[in-house]
Amino acid sequence: MKFKLEYIWLDGYEPVPNLRSKTKIVSLEATPALEQLPVWNFDGSSTRQAEGHNSDCLLQPVAVFPDPARKNAMLVMCEVLLPDGTPHPSNSRATIPDDPDTWFGFEQEYFLYKGGAPLGFPEAGFPAPQGEYYTGVGFKNVGDVARQIVDEHIDLCLEAGINLEGINAEVAKGQWEFQIFGRGSKRAADEVWIARYLLLRLCEQYGVDINFHPKPLGTEHDWNGSGMHTNFSTKHMREIGGEEYFEALMAAFAEEREQHIAVYGPDNHMRLTGLHETAAIDEFTYGVADRGASIRIPHSFVADGYRGYLEDRRPNSLGDPYSIAGRIIQTIESVTASSLIAEAIAV
Repeated sequence: MKFKLEYIWLDGYEPVPNLRSKTKIVSLEATPALEQLPVWNFDGSSTRQAEGHNSDCLLQPVAVFPDPARKNAMLVMCEVLLPDGTPHPSNSRATIPDDPDTWFGFEQEYFLYKGGAPLGFPEAGFPAPQGEYYTGVGFKNVGDVARQIVDEHIDLCLEAGINLEGINAEVAKGQWEFQIFGRGSKRAADEVWIARYLLLRLCEQYGVDINFHPKPLGTEHDWNGSGMHTNFSTKHMREIGGEEYFEALMAAFAEEREQHIAVYGPDNHMRLTGLHETAAIDEFTYGVADRGASIRIPHSFVADGYRGYLEDRRPNSLGDPYSIAGRIIQTIESVTASSLIAEAIAV
């Protein structure tokens, strides 16, 4: 049987990689498992990942999903390798810490764009101010095609086996969000990238673009930007937790503020202003149910003895979920290790 394998990877553009893909046709007796998928190659000189005189880069399959839009087809998420098999410098997945007991929930915001403006904007000027668009219903709020796109995207993600947990219209006109839950930094981020890919590919047939910029309408206008709020929870946070551990965790996040901001997406200074439900980029704050804080603490977290999950509201919509999740785990692991050592000494 002939299978269509869509090899998907991140290119070498900076500060934000683009999704790339190409189709490999293979003959197999049954639907392939990940370990059956061959390493492939591509021209890295056309993706800013190699020079023309030595252009081959390798694609190593790392996750596979059914392709719901094509018959006998699979979506293959790949890492980019150098010809010697080592990770390419642009490969942000290979070296991040991973732990299947660390759970992530990514809230991916984005704008639907057509003709250089958000979908539903008039040809000149702006629509009615923000207010009714968030979770809005009706033509004046969501237009005539946006809901069709997001509903189709739901079906594509679910049929691909992506753990999509919900969608909603967002605060600005033409702005939407989808949420994805995953266990482990790599798996969760794989699913975000594949969901982005499916959305971009779907919108091709509508003549619509996806704008992931965190502040596409600029800072001079009173319109929300786009984030990728990142909810996180480790086994230690869920089962042990405690106020003392929580305070140590927040101290570590405060100390590593610059390192986190560095991987939370470009142009975040335009979005993290202290306005429009954001914290200021040069501060670290946290608060219960506070959407203007760097870290939002759910009421349930405090009620359950400082156990559960937290939400980092600083990552933006252009951010690389591999780098974001990896940085969060790195900071948490430093605190958890210190906590366990202190407990062992106390015993």
